Amino acid sequence: MGLQSDAGTDLAPRVLANPDLSATDPAHTDLAQTALTKSALAHTTLSHGAPAQQNPGPPGRLCPDPGAPDLAKTTGPAPPALIAGLRERLRQVRRHSVDLIEPLQPEDLCLQGMADASPPKWHLGHTSWFFETFLLAPHLPGWQGADRRWGYLFNSYYDTVGARHPRPQRGLLTRPPIAAVLAWRQRIDQGLDELLAHLAQQPLAQAQPLLELLELGIQHEHQHQELLLMDLLDGFSRNPLEPTYLDGAEGPEASYLAASHRGVSLPLASASAPTVGLAETGDGSPTASPWRAFEGGLVEIGPEPSDPAAFHFDNEAPRHRQWLDPFALASALVCNAEMEAFIADGGYQRPELWMSEGWATLQQRHWQAPRYWRGDSEFTLAGLRPRRPEAPVRHLSWFEADALARWAGARLPSEAEWEHANRMAPLPQAFAALWQWTASPYRPYPGFSPAAGAVGEYNGKFMSSQFVLRGSAYLTPAGHARLTYRNFFPPASRWMAAGLRLAR
Repeated sequence: MGLQSDAGTDLAPRVLANPDLSATDPAHTDLAQTALTKSALAHTTLSHGAPAQQNPGPPGRLCPDPGAPDLAKTTGPAPPALIAGLRERLRQVRRHSVDLIEPLQPEDLCLQGMADASPPKWHLGHTSWFFETFLLAPHLPGWQGADRRWGYLFNSYYDTVGARHPRPQRGLLTRPPIAAVLAWRQRIDQGLDELLAHLAQQPLAQAQPLLELLELGIQHEHQHQELLLMDLLDGFSRNPLEPTYLDGAEGPEASYLAASHRGVSLPLASASAPTVGLAETGDGSPTASPWRAFEGGLVEIGPEPSDPAAFHFDNEAPRHRQWLDPFALASALVCNAEMEAFIADGGYQRPELWMSEGWATLQQRHWQAPRYWRGDSEFTLAGLRPRRPEAPVRHLSWFEADALARWAGARLPSEAEWEHANRMAPLPQAFAALWQWTASPYRPYPGFSPAAGAVGEYNGKFMSSQFVLRGSAYLTPAGHARLTYRNFFPPASRWMAAGLRLAR
């Protein structure tokens, strides 16, 4: 997802945003109906990218392969290396979605803990429906699709495509059985392989729009892989048996703990004490410090025009300028011990720390701690675990993050501050630990314009009543994170893997 500011022209090609990670609809903002494919593709760019690095270099880029061809100068068919790379990434992503359900029991596949979540089987079906609806049905000659009624079951929110099953009732869909859904996925994988073979024989100018749409489908499936795990954690947390999804070195919790140790904890100051200052050596250069200072000034935000082949959603653009006053960001995410200090100091009982809507939400929902805390333990995808004081606190709403920052005598960073800081010098735990709340409402950048027709409503219409998160989380698939990515959720949402980094 993406940023904008400073009205101006779009300096990089755009991809239709697919903010599936919104709490408004976890299967949120796909492409749109087949008839509008061409208008959508006018705003897409093909990625030949290698997986995003956790501390990208150059900072935050989704870098193309060093040998990737300049498509603007390519005539004739698509280069074989381009087709082969896209085919292999497509196979890996599709295979990973199926791998995610391997630890589950059949009964788990229809688990839907709340209306905002979706069952694992539905995620597998919806991502397949996307490829069938927007690529295979209109573009692969002779394609025989699934039972047309399946479109009603697996359409997420596309009114222009047709009616859909009520989202809160997705957990009632015991049929089609998982065997039928997996067989359908295999047929679609075969169809996509055939489509790529056809595209490899076409002139690149003719094939490129569909190659771009395939790339968008890969990114869309990445989003649903993270959603599947988020939704599963919510569902399992409601079971008194406290089930385990996957433990051990290959499980998500191991990834979280590994990312947690990529920086030191920042000791917070309560409202009665000053925040920690930036340490300096005798010559004035900064030492190891809990804060990193940045001069600010007139900075550029958004995808770099020097990397036109890198994938980004349209809400990450256009690249634009913003003025930043001098600021400092914490060198690490706020940790559990610091959240415990906030609670001990009456943080959940002090209305002066909270926004009015947040205080009302706290009282209505009886919040007393982060979403999955259980006494001195924390519920995780590895089951109930002792809570580690030094690990970043997670599953916080924006309201909680904002109140904690205020209590600490600090604030949340703007998304422009976060992006500029990590472009200049990547911060520890910026990626692969937790999504980080910012103070920025989710709004279009200056100069942003949605794609023509109905496609445009599947991004721009969600730019209200939500806040931006930056970075990526331990649940985010490899290759999906980048510096300019704009995730977003309503301020009361807590089931995603979100934490916070302080600013001042």
